Amino acid sequence: MEKRLLLDLSLEELQTELESLGEPAYRARQVWEWVWKHLATDFAVMTNLPAALRESLSERFLLDPFSVLARQSDDEGTEKVLLGLADETSIEAVLIREEDRRTVCISTQVGCPVGCTFCATGQMGFVRNLSAGEIAGQVLYFARSLKEKGERVTHVVVMGMGEPLLNYEATLKALLNLNDPRGFGLGARRITLSTVGVVPGILRLAQEGRQFNLAISLHAPDDELRKELVPLAAHWPIAQVLSAAEAYSVGTGRRVTFEYVLLGGVNDSLKHARKLAALLRGKLAHVNLIPFNPAPGLPFRRPDEGQVELFRRELLAHNIDVTVRRSRGIRIQAGCGQLRSRVLQERTGAPKNCHF
Repeated sequence: MEKRLLLDLSLEELQTELESLGEPAYRARQVWEWVWKHLATDFAVMTNLPAALRESLSERFLLDPFSVLARQSDDEGTEKVLLGLADETSIEAVLIREEDRRTVCISTQVGCPVGCTFCATGQMGFVRNLSAGEIAGQVLYFARSLKEKGERVTHVVVMGMGEPLLNYEATLKALLNLNDPRGFGLGARRITLSTVGVVPGILRLAQEGRQFNLAISLHAPDDELRKELVPLAAHWPIAQVLSAAEAYSVGTGRRVTFEYVLLGGVNDSLKHARKLAALLRGKLAHVNLIPFNPAPGLPFRRPDEGQVELFRRELLAHNIDVTVRRSRGIRIQAGCGQLRSRVLQERTGAPKNCHF
């Protein structure tokens, strides 16, 4: 019997599974708490379950989908792991420590179909979607290590490998399981989903009635430049993306964040800042400026700090709410896809765009 990943199930689906084994509904709630609240990775520790049920569950289900292929950390507490999956592919996840925040950045796909020219993952191509359990399991992985230190995950950002709204069902299910107060119980407003601007997905998410934060990767103030930097953007012009963002704000009451990676000499001039301000003027929006995180083989440079500050001040002068994201993990290749590319090269000598 091929084992299934238990993390792929909702509580209601788990209840149905156990009912098929002749178990009462409360047994599903017990298992759920062991997995999502106590972070168990072995059915043997579930001592309030009958031994026969524990054995039956262990024959049918897996609790941990990962093997750790590589791990790196820096002196600021940023930790990045390369997690191996059952089909011998791999994904990255990152833990970022900031004062009282413990943020986990997770992936939703192996590789990515978007093809952003400044992103290491974008140069790998697309392999497959992750399941709901493979997505949420990245959070549980770090939650276990934090628990040993008396700490916990405080925030989750869906900003790792892949485009989450092109894996909509699995991503939403993973976030709902993490949000479920009967288990992990992470508040919806502590979860941020980042998309390159997949308009149908944004509109669909706006109808879900959830309070997740939405971040849209804009990266350019006009369609011509945006299509050069983000090839998938050709499907949805900026006007459509902004309209979908407005629908999300109206449907949820939540402010949308627009992420803008600053590439030296490409999209970081005052002209670009003014055009960006004109796009967002009067909207319930926030701009998150992200100085480019250098990656081997990518033809872009990080803008100098003075230019970043000029860009920020120009947006402020036009009454646009803006912050500059502090770069973390540069020394440990925390940028999306960088660790995976390095490990692949070290192990196989293969070029960076090969699958692993």
